[in-house]
Amino acid sequence: MRRLLLFAPLLLFTVGCGVVQSSDDEAADAAREVARHAGERLYGQRPRTAEEVGRSAAGIDGVDVLKVSGTSTHDKDGVDVVVRTSGSAYKGWIDAQEVTVQRCFALRVSPASEWREDPRDVDCPEGPPLAFAPPPEPPRLPYEELRERLPRVPEGGRVDEAEVRRTLAALDLDPAIRAEVKTDEGRVGVLLALPGNGFDPRDCLLARVDPGATEVWVPPRMQRMPGEGGCSVGNALDPAAPPH
Repeated sequence: MRRLLLFAPLLLFTVGCGVVQSSDDEAADAAREVARHAGERLYGQRPRTAEEVGRSAAGIDGVDVLKVSGTSTHDKDGVDVVVRTSGSAYKGWIDAQEVTVQRCFALRVSPASEWREDPRDVDCPEGPPLAFAPPPEPPRLPYEELRERLPRVPEGGRVDEAEVRRTLAALDLDPAIRAEVKTDEGRVGVLLALPGNGFDPRDCLLARVDPGATEVWVPPRMQRMPGEGGCSVGNALDPAAPPH
């Protein structure tokens, strides 16, 4: 019995050390999970520059971006982002104490990346987190102006395509906005659209001038997806039914 009592403190010490180590490991695993979540947020097939990837990563809660390598996601091996995250766990049985660690991981963003890919452990680069300028604002599509200035033609009248084109010219559109006008069966359709990236919904406006009705609208998001044809002058003349 005496030998057992002498052994008990040693057992508690050994178990205690194991708990401390396990708490550090749990905290490190929590930090890794934050980095893995960041990788999920950055995952995708859309082409992006290194700056776009870094800016996106910096906007994720709990993530500091310390280094960005590469030029774009679709160039060579893609973009490498080194992020710093933290994780916490508790040690002790009676008076629990929180253990917090910081770790750095490398995330690869490219078409070859896998979903929920394990972040790679790396040494933390020296220096503060990188700062990224806000992205440039895309040109605004002139919804209100277009609705106010397009001609109203009474029922039984004739829609003049040249007048519609003069209205668009007077709007002094940003060069990035593509304008298309088409006449069909006495109606004039109008498309104003910004360039798309082939993956996200496009920004566009549609308008149609009919005898007795002039309409301006934004197609539903689903119709503005690549390949759906929502951002077309044909959809302005003969609108597709909204998705259900």
